[in-house]
Amino acid sequence: MPFWQEISQNGTLEDLIVMERILVVEDEPKTLQSIRQGLQESHYEVDIAYDGLIGRQLAVRNAYNLVIVDIILPGMNGVQLVCELRTAGVSTPVLMLTALDSSSDRINCFDAGADQYLSKPFEFAELLARVRNLTRRSNGQMVAPVNVLRYADVEMNLDTKKAQRGGKAIELTVKEFVLLEFFIRNRERVLSKTEIAEKVWDIDFDTGTNIVEVYVSYLRKKIDKDFEQKLIHTHYGIGYILRAV
Repeated sequence: MPFWQEISQNGTLEDLIVMERILVVEDEPKTLQSIRQGLQESHYEVDIAYDGLIGRQLAVRNAYNLVIVDIILPGMNGVQLVCELRTAGVSTPVLMLTALDSSSDRINCFDAGADQYLSKPFEFAELLARVRNLTRRSNGQMVAPVNVLRYADVEMNLDTKKAQRGGKAIELTVKEFVLLEFFIRNRERVLSKTEIAEKVWDIDFDTGTNIVEVYVSYLRKKIDKDFEQKLIHTHYGIGYILRAV
């Protein structure tokens, strides 16, 4: 059964296609990856930044439903980051995370323009509840999301069946489009040839056929050939992975 039919039967197709987009700015790798994984498993699209300067650039340049910011950050602390976003006219809701929990710290966060404040350590369920509350608020202010998938500088519109990278349109066949969609939905995970064949082509993988290799090659020529940063990587003897490195 093709992967999109499996998703539909599980009742989560809408959640996966119409994904709310969240930026997480956190310099502690374990905390960042834990938040990222939890949000992705809850069907949010997640961008990350390890310092305040990069976080500011991303938050100003992109439309997010929510920005999650740690206070203590390299480059620019979280309070300063929120101040600069508000000064720049960015009204995206902000959830501040910090190990600091004095009343003055909370006041500084709210004075800077933060919407909510969560002290570390915290349960992910509590974080998720606040995320849902704040994204509902932002959805009342933003244009209704379209059916778009994004990874790195690749964007796919699932309604128009159009794809682009770095703002440059990419012409894909129907099967190339489905293959790229599968890669993006499973980004940063090694996919075996068997899994790709079963999910994209709905066939049992035959080691005597090279259909997966052929179509991955087609896709690479269109997605990676004209770009310095390569996204589709081979794990020899295993399969492929979509990863920005």
